[in-house]
Amino acid sequence: MVFKSMSEKLKKRFIAGATCPKCKALDSIMLYWQNNVEKLQCVKCDYHDSKPTDEVQQVSRQQESVIGVFKP
Repeated sequence: MVFKSMSEKLKKRFIAGATCPKCKALDSIMLYWQNNVEKLQCVKCDYHDSKPTDEVQQVSRQQESVIGVFKP
């Protein structure tokens, strides 16, 4: 049996009035943070979404490079 410490517990909150984009259920979306990533999950279907913090997005964008721009 695996026990989670208090720091590993997830605090989940439901978003009032939110509609699931997949199953269209009302008030079924919960929001929580895991490893500094904001996550959404529907409790009625298998919908998941995540959004990394701005700090993570900035770091990942610095390492990208554009090879060329396609103009038809």
